[in-house]
Amino acid sequence: MPNQPVQVDEVIDKFWESIPPAWRETRNTIRRVAVENFSMTVGQFQVLRRIRKGIDTVSTLAEANRTSRSSVSKAVDVLVNKGLVSRLPDERDRRHVHLTLTDEGQRLLEAVYDQAEAWLRDKFQSLPPDELAILRQALPILQKAFDNSNP
Repeated sequence: MPNQPVQVDEVIDKFWESIPPAWRETRNTIRRVAVENFSMTVGQFQVLRRIRKGIDTVSTLAEANRTSRSSVSKAVDVLVNKGLVSRLPDERDRRHVHLTLTDEGQRLLEAVYDQAEAWLRDKFQSLPPDELAILRQALPILQKAFDNSNP
């Protein structure tokens, strides 16, 4: 299979040319929407996003955000005061406090992602139908290549 390494190298080159810039623009759009339309800092948005994913203590949020506990704690205080996050004491150990999104916090995140998806829709709708079909077929292949459960 002498052609295999060239094909793989070409895919790697195209990957670097397309995926990181596309993700960077998408991430920047999500952050911009959160900051400009919902008056929150990027740090506050990251805290909300991670709580939604199940990271529910200040310590684990600080670790996930690669930042200090005090900066995460300040962000959480603001989000609690805005009514977006609730603190729930651990029933077994009152020293531990779990964080959860309020209904308003859930709605805010959904609104941010709805606006980001509208931006993505505009990007993808600019493609001709045949290219859009190719992209739709290619994305599950990319997902399969990065599936960690697949050796």
